[in-house]
Amino acid sequence: MAKTLEMTFTNTDGKPAKVSIENPIEPVDPGKVAQAMDQIIASTVFFTAGGVLVDKRGARVVERNVAEVGLE
Repeated sequence: MAKTLEMTFTNTDGKPAKVSIENPIEPVDPGKVAQAMDQIIASTVFFTAGGVLVDKRGARVVERNVAEVGLE
């Protein structure tokens, strides 16, 4: 089971932009996620086609199950 923390931001153009982190520390602390998102916005490190990240939209933990199919 693979888990990913997806943080969704709004860029300068008002479009969504995601930053994902694999295998987040669990349980995920919403306060720390919000703080990290604020730091990401303040740093202006990420630049998308629609500009820099300017606001938080949301965050979620996505869980994915992968099962290999045996081929002969």
